[in-house]
Formats: sequence, C-alpha cells, structure tokens
Amino acid sequence: MLLLGIETSCDDTATALVRDGRHVLASVSTDQDAFHAKYGGIVPEIASRQHVALLSAAVEDALARAKLALEEVDGIAVTCGPGLIGSLVVGVASAKALAFALEKPLYGVNHLHGHIFAAFLDRAEPQYPFLALLVSGGHSQVVRVESPTRMEILGRTKDDAAGEAYDKTARLLGLPYPGGPELDLLAQRGDPRAHAFPRHRPDRGTLDLSFSGLKTSVRYFLESEDGKRAKKEDVAASFQAAVVDVLIARVAAAFAQRDYAAVVLSGGVAANSALQAALREWSARNGVEALIPPPQYCTDNAAMIAAAAYYQRDAAIVDPLTLSADPNLSFSLSSRGRA
Repeated sequence: MLLLGIETSCDDTATALVRDGRHVLASVSTDQDAFHAKYGGIVPEIASRQHVALLSAAVEDALARAKLALEEVDGIAVTCGPGLIGSLVVGVASAKALAFALEKPLYGVNHLHGHIFAAFLDRAEPQYPFLALLVSGGHSQVVRVESPTRMEILGRTKDDAAGEAYDKTARLLGLPYPGGPELDLLAQRGDPRAHAFPRHRPDRGTLDLSFSGLKTSVRYFLESEDGKRAKKEDVAASFQAAVVDVLIARVAAAFAQRDYAAVVLSGGVAANSALQAALREWSARNGVEALIPPPQYCTDNAAMIAAAAYYQRDAAIVDPLTLSADPNLSFSLSSRGRA
C-alpha cells in the first residue's frame, strides 16, 4: 500500500511517499525559518502563503525522488488538524483535490497521532501497549497506546509545552530563531548543575506537566545580579536539565502505574540530545525498549502522516467532499468527514 502524505499544519511544507506504513521512498520538507526569523516566531499568514507557493512543487519533488507517477499511489494522507487553520486549509484542499481527481482513498490524520507513528518508520512495528512521550512546540503529552486506533492521554501540559518553554527561554538568552535547537547546542557546553531551577510536581495521581514556572524562574534569575554574571551556557544547561528531569519523571511514574512493552519518544523536542540520552539511560536501567525516530522524523514531516494513515486504515478514511481542516481537532479518533 503506497500512500502520498501531505503535512502543512504549521510552517513546514512536507510531502512523502511511504509504502506499507514503514518504508519511506521519499520525504521532502521545506522549512520557513528564514521567513519568520525576523519576527522571532511563526506568522500564520506568512506560513499559509508559503504553503500555497511550495506545496505543488513539494509533491512533484517527492514523486521524482521516488521515481513514481502520481497515478501509482494507492491513497492520499493529509493532516487535518490540529494546527494553524490557514496552513491546514492549504494541505487539506490540495489533498481533497488530488484524491477526487485520481479517484483514490483519502485519509484524514491527526497531526499528534502522526508524531507517534514516526517511531514506526524504517523499522519494525513496536509491540503494544507502549507509552508515548510526545513533546513538541505546542504539545507535551504522555499517551498510552493500546493499538493504532486506541490511545489515551494520561497527562498533558497545563500551560506552556516543553517546546514553547525552550523557545521562550532561548529568546531570554538572546539566541536566534528557532531557539530550541540553539539552546540545546549551547547547553552542551554548560554545567547542568550550575543553577537549581524548579521541577514541576504534578497533583497526586496525575501525570500532568507544567513548564511556565520554569521559564519564569529563568527570567527572574537572568534579571538578578547573579544572573547577570552567570554564563549563558550554564543557564541553558540547567534549564534543559530541569525540563528533562520532569519528562523522565513522568515516564517513570507511568511505568510505575502499569507495564508497557516500550516507550516511544516523539515530537520536535524528541530531537533534543539531553532528552534522548536521559531516556536511553532510563530505559537501559529499567530493561525497557526505547524507540526514538531519526531527527528528520522528529520534526513535522509527511512520512509520519502516511504511516498513521496506513496503520489506522478504515478509522482514518474520509470523504474528499466533506473533509475540513480543524485547528482544534480532538486527540481521539472521530467521524470527521467519514467516507
């Protein structure tokens, strides 16, 4: 089963061709960092306009790399939410047109589900049930995955997601956009024990997360006399250590409640070096398999969308005439535009 994936939920214009949910024949992604850098963040109107300009070329590029014709695909998979409404509309409209013209099945995929299925790419399917730690710019969630269509959020951020905290702290440190990867590089040269920033403790019995207090603590520290004399490398490393400690603590708490066959790390922050090292160390110590996608599949990409469509199959198939973009799409599978 060969699927063309389309992902335009935010600021990356991405397409991919994936066979049987795992074998990536081509993956194309064009980021818009240069367009948004001078604003210090994503401008939705610019993002949607760039998707309009780039998406057709990205589809053609993926087909050329895979040496395939559009008529050879067995279906079209597209992100229909959550995300920026203007960006989503571009991808959804294009996918609907392709599916209708080619008379191929259309699959509407939740962007967050896609991140979880990124762990399936170029490897064997994980055993169920597994725990997914999904950390990105807009979402931080702990998810129990019983099957491709049965997932439950066990804990979620109450305010800033981990990626947001990274970007905002990077801005406080004067780092260029996008700040998360820059902070990670800076932290690698610092001492993670130099400054004791707070770790969020959830309410009893929950696995929820919070990073706004940590971000605020860093800001107040940098405004203090000690902070003005502190090395940026040490501040970055200490901030990063606090984020990683909180995330690994939630994984450990989830496994204390129930056994899982594996733990999957996904989302843009999954590319963070300290988080990857900490999860691998925890999993090795506890005899748990840790699955971490390669960097190109951690960030937004279309291969993960095609993978999710393949594994969710009938639960994700939709009607090209009625599918609509939903910026607030619920995490649970729904009957949106069902064929």
